[in-house]
Amino acid sequence: MKQGFVKVAAVTPKIKVADPQYNAEQIKERLTEAYDKGAKVIVFPELCLTGYTCCDLFLQELLLEEALQQLIGLAGFTRGHDALVFVGLPFEKDGKLYNVAAALQDGMILGMVPKRHIPVYAEFYEGRYFAAGEEDVTTVLIEDEEIPFGCNILFETDAVKGLSVACEICEDFWVPNPPATAHALAGATVIVNLSASNETVGKDVYREMLVKSSSARLIAAYVYASAGEGESTQDLVFGGHNIIAENGVVLSQAKRFSCESVYADIDIHRLRAERRRMSTFGQKVDREYAVVAFSLEQEETALERTFNCMPFVPSDKTEREKRCEEILSIQSYGLKKRLEHTGVKRAVVGVSGGLDSTLALLVTVRAFDMLKLSRENIIAVTMPCFGTTDRTYENACSMARALGADLREINIKRAVTVHFEDIGQDLDTHDVTYENGQARERTQVLMDIANKENGLVIGTGDMSELALGFATYNGDHMSMYGVNAGVPKTLVRHLVRFYADTCDDRELKDILLDVLDTPVSPELLPPVDGVIAQRTEELVGPYELHDFFLYYMLRCGFEPAKVYRVARLSFKGQYEDEVILKWLKMFYRRFFSQQFKRSCLPDGPKVGSVAVSPRGDLRMPSDASAALWLRQAEEL
Repeated sequence: MKQGFVKVAAVTPKIKVADPQYNAEQIKERLTEAYDKGAKVIVFPELCLTGYTCCDLFLQELLLEEALQQLIGLAGFTRGHDALVFVGLPFEKDGKLYNVAAALQDGMILGMVPKRHIPVYAEFYEGRYFAAGEEDVTTVLIEDEEIPFGCNILFETDAVKGLSVACEICEDFWVPNPPATAHALAGATVIVNLSASNETVGKDVYREMLVKSSSARLIAAYVYASAGEGESTQDLVFGGHNIIAENGVVLSQAKRFSCESVYADIDIHRLRAERRRMSTFGQKVDREYAVVAFSLEQEETALERTFNCMPFVPSDKTEREKRCEEILSIQSYGLKKRLEHTGVKRAVVGVSGGLDSTLALLVTVRAFDMLKLSRENIIAVTMPCFGTTDRTYENACSMARALGADLREINIKRAVTVHFEDIGQDLDTHDVTYENGQARERTQVLMDIANKENGLVIGTGDMSELALGFATYNGDHMSMYGVNAGVPKTLVRHLVRFYADTCDDRELKDILLDVLDTPVSPELLPPVDGVIAQRTEELVGPYELHDFFLYYMLRCGFEPAKVYRVARLSFKGQYEDEVILKWLKMFYRRFFSQQFKRSCLPDGPKVGSVAVSPRGDLRMPSDASAALWLRQAEEL
């Protein structure tokens, strides 16, 4: 449970209708399995001690008494275990019968939550037996113990900061204003649902959608356990469709008709971070809640959860292609608006034959096509200098021609050499001045051409470079509109690939594929035997690692130790632990020290859930200290 991870389970036992003793034994068997797997919140289906399909047998005193005795026995079975367990049963209180979820832990019945909404429509006849549960919490007496009884109960523990569990039962989840809404606003981060949802054609899709949307809307984890095999099939069939979701993402679900238990590692700290970020989430709850404490031992959850090593890039091909088309549209529509607003009909793009400038040129072409402007109004400028290789030079020129842009070549060697003479820079000293002098000269050329031609300079730098500060201040750092500012490097590659696959131009596709095959480099140092000598990822680290660090730090609010933990899992077999740690420390040092470059970024469109623009998501002082983050990283 360290770093907020808690393993939860949705479990469907195979039962016999109206046989609480048999059912309790089945529940114990499945409980033992869940305990062994390390689950700390374990949810069984609605009325699982008796079966949901008992019909008029629910009115039999014998069945009710036996269900209660088996519940007491189950509570005893939990002694010595710290997991919070929810089981369903019929329970009589004050002359009325309720459909309840009993919460058990370490030999005790902690509370009983009644079903709030009782369906009496279509195939459901629960109103014949059960009363609607009250929100207000009272008590019931079970074996001389006063047990909290009511809908508004939160089960909380100090062992995991923010872990607060609330309960609703089946139909409660399908109504327009489900109890879970108030539960979440009262602080619940985990909602459990004990359900007996029968199967009809297409219902599983709708059920999954509701679980996903409920967890997203409530910024919570949702654990849905449904009745399955053993329920009467006289008129209905139950499929045991168990689902666990977190903030709109299904972490695990059972194959229907399998009686399969499902497990997932939910991240309480991430949910808390999401709620802090969303200023409209917290609203006053106009009802009282009873808080029931439960205990958990502090231990490290053995993670089975996976983390995408490229969180910005969908792993599914169809979804990835859809994402690429969407991002290209956002970028080009953003530029289209800027061109329309300024009345400018020309754009100036520095093309190097690298990935970023390629994407910027492709976006500019799309924007011009939308505006029905001639592509000849796009001035593509290639500016070879000391580090330019034949490969990148030829790709830049060929691509500009293939796209129909106005290609201009300006060799900046002479201008940079004169500038170095002016400031006393030795051409044989390949230091930061040597590199940045070339980058700033290129930007000056672009800006002056834009003035001369009444055009806009289109920025090429991507979000990963901005996060690391790997851009020359007032060099490639500056433009008049930065179309790539919201796109991480790992996604740039897929956008260019998508364009290549969909452009219907064999010549252009071949050029783009060669660009993709070229090492990432600013080409500011002289090549060796005609080959690129300066490889960016050898200097600052692999971009796939840095994009991973960026996502889980900014989007999820993970601390360095947690980022390192999930990175080790995600990149196992690709990078050694010490390599991941080395570049993680580099990431934090650069991210904090280079904020001043992000504080004065040109305009550019946000395209995803992470952005570093000071006018968008990231408000960060340029002189913030990285000491706290680096201290934790040093301790790893």
